Amino acid sequence: MEKIRLGTRNVSIEFPGVKALTNVNFEVSTGEIHALVGANGAGKSTLMKVLAGANPDYTGEVYLNDQVVDLRTTLAAKKLGIQIVYQEVDMALIPTLSVAENVMLNDTVMNGRYIMNWRSLYRRAAEVLQRLNIQVDTHKLVQDLSLAQKQMVLIARAIVNECNFLILDEPTAPLSDTETEELFRLVKHLQATENIAIIFISHRINEIIRICERYTVMRNGMVVDTTDITPQTTTKEIVDKMLGRSFEENFPKEVVDIGEDLFSVEHLSGADGKVNDVTFHVRKGEIVGIAGLVGAGKSELCKTIFGAYEKTGGKVVMDGRELKISNPSQALKNRIALVPEERRKEGVLVNETVSFNVTAASLDDYCTASFLNKRKIDQAAQEYVEKLGIKTPSVRQLVRNLSGGNQQKVAVAKWMAADCDLYIFDEPTKGVDVGAKQDIFHLICEIARRGNGVIYASCENSELLSITDRMYVLFDGQIMAELETAQTSEDEIMHYAVGNRAQYA
Repeated sequence: MEKIRLGTRNVSIEFPGVKALTNVNFEVSTGEIHALVGANGAGKSTLMKVLAGANPDYTGEVYLNDQVVDLRTTLAAKKLGIQIVYQEVDMALIPTLSVAENVMLNDTVMNGRYIMNWRSLYRRAAEVLQRLNIQVDTHKLVQDLSLAQKQMVLIARAIVNECNFLILDEPTAPLSDTETEELFRLVKHLQATENIAIIFISHRINEIIRICERYTVMRNGMVVDTTDITPQTTTKEIVDKMLGRSFEENFPKEVVDIGEDLFSVEHLSGADGKVNDVTFHVRKGEIVGIAGLVGAGKSELCKTIFGAYEKTGGKVVMDGRELKISNPSQALKNRIALVPEERRKEGVLVNETVSFNVTAASLDDYCTASFLNKRKIDQAAQEYVEKLGIKTPSVRQLVRNLSGGNQQKVAVAKWMAADCDLYIFDEPTKGVDVGAKQDIFHLICEIARRGNGVIYASCENSELLSITDRMYVLFDGQIMAELETAQTSEDEIMHYAVGNRAQYA
């Protein structure tokens, strides 16, 4: 098949106070799966948005088969066969429309017709889903789909019209192992049968080595290396290039004195049946893991404790006192914090500044009479920017201009500033690089060292084994086992995560 090449020459772009890209040269050809890797803030997403027409203020050239093209709008990029599927799939879909309407959305919006042929629309949507072997009911509302199904809908939308270059931004971050395997099948299918170039952005280096043929490393807005992936390629080799230094992969658990019981839930149920008769406890200074596969009910459990989902049974106890929590405001008043999985949707206010976000949960502390003391707010924000290593030119920078890992640090800083007793982290390292992950681990250990309790919910068993003291394994909203971290393994966690029950439960 004829290869089409897409690339950049000396592409640079600046945001207020930030040189996001500096003279970037990058090229990809149809028929290849090409990884783009780098630490948070390295410029990966910025470069891909240039190729997708979403960053029009670039300098330098973008070319297609040596012919310079002008990519100043997303429409221009789509007409040239360039499509992007962003990490936050919910931001790109319309939940109250059907699968078919979302798949055909570009055609619906841009066809210029006043009368819609619904039979044709549903037929064409079904054809593209069948072509990709995606088993989703075209009449089902998108709001009723799983995250993996939503991602498949976005990929189907991308290729329903002619697509030569498909950019996938952290596509496996929200997926289970089974769902990841299905995504890989689809990626290989697109490469083999559609002659599409896949640009694969991921922090999961083992996946990149497995599925990609080449990788490009970015650091501080510049391309530092492009290399073929061979059987000799290692995770450490790629990570060292990303960070510009040698990296030790294991995180040593910090020793913290563990005190008496701080928090417990007893026979807790809720979240429309997704949390079912859950009992566990957390001691002062202890990091307690909630393990389980995607869909086990971890997020629902966290949000039920926090009052974001309705509790239908059981009780929540802090320091021996039963709490009445029916909304997040009451949780905060009882000194409980939640750092949610979907940071852009629930964790930060992307159109507000870093300083506003950092102090948003504790604004009472920054008031003089009935007025906000902006100088005091900025000082507090700067303290947490330095403490957490948040990369931003100013505390007045809008959070939307920060990388994903730095947005996550802002979400953590907000609750650290609120000075709570119990901190709940729901998939806190989702979509962040290995360097930022270690920063977040150190922050969580610092929280525990202060005598606070920590709940750490994650489907990454290696993380749970690195940072927790104890863990509970969840399956279908129920606890299957309680495990001492120092005495367990990934195999034992998985044994219970698939539904086997220990004596504990």
